[in-house]
Amino acid sequence: MKKIEAIIRPIRLEIVKAALADAGIAGMTASDVRGAGRPTGDRSPHFRGGEYVIYLPPKVKLEMVVRDEDVDLAIEVILENARTGEEGDGKIFVIPIAGAERIRTGETGDEVL
Repeated sequence: MKKIEAIIRPIRLEIVKAALADAGIAGMTASDVRGAGRPTGDRSPHFRGGEYVIYLPPKVKLEMVVRDEDVDLAIEVILENARTGEEGDGKIFVIPIAGAERIRTGETGDEVL
């Protein structure tokens, strides 16, 4: 199993969520977050000798745990539906999961998904 964390634009959430559901990936958590990655171009945190605060725009963090065989599909769906082509479209991280248990039933491993 792998955990996929995707930081995307809030306006793309419903599109990405629907596309993932169509692909058979429905279990996910979405959180409102703020953040900025590495900016491109000439952006200095100093202006005329003074420091200024770097703006942290609102984003949505999607978290989902998927079977190993579904990782590439999930990433492809997120890339196709979250991309606007503009700076700030977000990032995707893939993290290995050692195990999982369903609290209610005690199921373990892939059965949890």
